[in-house]
Amino acid sequence: MATKKAPKKVYVFFNCDETKSRASMNIFYNNEVFKDTIASKKKLWEKISKELEAGRIQIDKDNLPKVQEAVFGDNPCDASQYLRYGQVEALLCH
Repeated sequence: MATKKAPKKVYVFFNCDETKSRASMNIFYNNEVFKDTIASKKKLWEKISKELEAGRIQIDKDNLPKVQEAVFGDNPCDASQYLRYGQVEALLCH
């Protein structure tokens, strides 16, 4: 009897409007997936840093360490509360 594998969690960074409406999050524009590994979380952090540097998202300077801590922590989605015009969403893949 075959056992089912538990779905794996991946993360996607989305550019979005200020209210973080689902309609503003385009999977065809933001289609890079980040796995739940240290190496992939590092790439997610680099993505967020590049978006900040390019002016496409905003993060209050005092919250920058909190964003980094959330990205490398158990739930990178927690970083979203500190992002303006950006959101990290978790997706399950089978």
